Amino acid sequence: MSLGAEVAAHLPFLRRYARALTGSQSTGDAFVQATLEAALADDELASSLKGGRVPLYRAFNKVWSSAYMEVQDSQQADDSIYDNAAEDRLRKITPMNRQALLLTTVEDFSPAEAGQIMGASKDDVSRLVQEAIDEIDRESSTSVLIIEDEPLISMQLEDLVRSLGHDICGTAATRTQAQEVVADNKPGLVLADIQLADGSSGLDAVDDILAIDSVPVIFITAYPERLLTGDRPEPTYLVTKPFQEDTVRAAISQALFFGTGRPLD
Repeated sequence: MSLGAEVAAHLPFLRRYARALTGSQSTGDAFVQATLEAALADDELASSLKGGRVPLYRAFNKVWSSAYMEVQDSQQADDSIYDNAAEDRLRKITPMNRQALLLTTVEDFSPAEAGQIMGASKDDVSRLVQEAIDEIDRESSTSVLIIEDEPLISMQLEDLVRSLGHDICGTAATRTQAQEVVADNKPGLVLADIQLADGSSGLDAVDDILAIDSVPVIFITAYPERLLTGDRPEPTYLVTKPFQEDTVRAAISQALFFGTGRPLD
């Protein structure tokens, strides 16, 4: 496989990570672009990317770390990126903690691999992850709508959500059922599959909800490529089936942390 093809295979997932890390699709994509431009200008860096995901994310991390303060200053002046509540939450958790949490859960790197990416030891990564979880879990509980047509997965998600101290405001296997739940109970968080029982779309069900109000949304799907196309605003929180429960827990914490349900652009 050529270098270009190998990088391209990992790019949708790096963009997902960048969006979750920055809280903004456009800002995340700008960092990804800067990483690729740095590789084009440095033959040694470009050659290192043949090693797969770890060196690619390590290259991104160097770009992000070197420019974080500048971006942080610009974000404080840009209300379109974070609302005020999210800015307050951002001040409570360090960038290193967020990186460690995202890398080991959403991106499924081992603590050792995350350490290589971040320039930290495996033990340091584990400590940072626990600190991030502790800080985020101090947020108040909320009610959760689960849009999922597979009963066993829906039950698994219900148990997981309740174990985190949240309530279930309803479950739905179709777009119509989701509309019925939201008519009676406004959720504080939505977990949604994109392919539902009657052939309806979880994307349409979520659009119905977001037309009423902004709610954090996490898509949990076996078809992530349908959402990571670059053709439309992409979800910030996307979990691939079959999923690890720790990955869903991390996504829930991140979604409630940033407190927005609209695709970030």
